[in-house]
Order: sequence, then C-alpha cells, then structure tokens
Amino acid sequence: MAKAGQTRRAVLLTAAASAAAAALPAAARARTHTIVMEKMRFGASPAGLRVGDTVVWVNRDLFRHTATARNQFDVDLAPGASGRTVLRAAGTIPYICRFHPGMTGVLTVAR
Repeated sequence: MAKAGQTRRAVLLTAAASAAAAALPAAARARTHTIVMEKMRFGASPAGLRVGDTVVWVNRDLFRHTATARNQFDVDLAPGASGRTVLRAAGTIPYICRFHPGMTGVLTVAR
C-alpha cells in the first residue's frame, strides 16, 4: 500500500510541476531573434515575437545605423557591430534608423 501512495504522490507532484512550468511568465520562456541591417535596409521582422523576447540587431553595413522605436528602444551600432534589446511592451512597434529615415520596420509583439 505504501508504494501505491508513493506512486500517486509522484504523479501528483509531476502534474503540479508541469502546471507550474506552463504558468511561468513569458520572460521565463523568452526567445532571441535576430534582425540584420544590410544594404541600407532592415531584414525581415521575425514572427512570433513576445514580451520578454530579445532582439539582436546586427549591422553588416558599411555605415552606422540605429534601430530606434519611440519610447521603446534605441540601439546605435557602428559598422560590423551588434546590440540587443528586450521587448517590454506588446503591440505594433514601428522603428527606424535615425541616420537613414528610409530604413524602417515594424515589430509585432504579443503578450
């Protein structure tokens, strides 16, 4: 009988741990996405962005660029450099390069 009780307890603990892991905040499951700046444009914005995810910006151009979104982030990169930002808010976030206003992009971030 003791083994049945121990088995039941182990099953319940496993189920509780699985439920707790599923309930972890998005930051605990955060992913990293990369956007490349090349040929005077931003690469495609990644799909599936969520609050807490990190975007790595990579400047493969010969010119200094920024990834700038009002009240969200401002990453300034020399040629060949990379930088990162953590997404803190859900929504549609347009961004530009402050030095080259024709360089634009949009991030769509879910909770």
